[in-house]
Formats: sequence, structure tokens, C-alpha cells
Amino acid sequence: MQLAGADVAAQLTTLGFTHAVWLPDSAIGPWEDAFTQSAHLRLIRVCREGEAWGIAAGLELGGARPIVIMQSTGFFESGDSLRNALFDLKLPLYAIVGHRSSLVPNSPDTARLFLEPILRAWGIDFVTLDGAAGRAPLGQLAEHVAQCRTAARPGVAVLPEGRM
Repeated sequence: MQLAGADVAAQLTTLGFTHAVWLPDSAIGPWEDAFTQSAHLRLIRVCREGEAWGIAAGLELGGARPIVIMQSTGFFESGDSLRNALFDLKLPLYAIVGHRSSLVPNSPDTARLFLEPILRAWGIDFVTLDGAAGRAPLGQLAEHVAQCRTAARPGVAVLPEGRM
């Protein structure tokens, strides 16, 4: 599934996000132009995914509303930083995580196997942006963000990736 960057930037702005802290991959990288052109969303690039959680935590503590955006393999790499921000500091940060190779049937890529079990193990509320039940993926995102904010808990939107 390919979401248009302009649509994603508009939805994130509507949801009140002020900063996108990210390390893009081939699926979400095309959103960059729309993010950089947005008057309401500031794009912050990181070198390693572990940096994203600390930067987002600082922004959140400073009164901004950041969203973290990365691929699943980077999510795995950033576990300790995530643990500190979400569980030690108890910050209700939200993320979009690209699920590498999840749309590739019989892919030998083991990255496709671990994202959902890891999210469950960490106890992180998540939704898969798959258009289930006829709901548009960005509508699913808006609904899940609202639920997480109401409960003051962190959340993740899983973006399926890979070509079929």
C-alpha cells in the first residue's frame, strides 16, 4: 500500500502533530517532500532510530506533539531508547512503523515475522493500516491516535510494506 505524502502530512497536521522525527525507508521516504513543504509539520531527521525516541521525548516534554516514523528493523534497534521514553518517562508518544516485507508472500526476510510479536511483548497498543473493514488507512490512523490520546498511552500505526 502506498500512501501519498501530501495526504499523510495533511492528516498528521489535522491530528495536531507538530514534528515528524524520522529515519525514512523506501516506502515512507517519498513522504519527505510533502513533510518539508508543510507549514505546520517540522521534519527532524535522525541518524539512528534510537535517537528518534529521545528527540521525540524532549519535544513532548517541551510542549510539542511529535510523531516518530521509522521502519520495523529500526524499531527493533531502538528498543532501549523506546523503553526509556515510553515506560520510564511514561510519555504517550505515537509512531508510524513501516512493516518491512509484510506484503511479500513467503518472503525469506525474517523482519516480517517480529514486529507484531514485539509490539505485543512491549504492551504497545497498535493498529495495522490495512484498510480493514473498508476503512481508509488514514482514517484508521486518526481513530487510533484519538484512542491512544484519550487513554494517555503510547501507540503505533503499523504500515504494511513490500510489493506483491
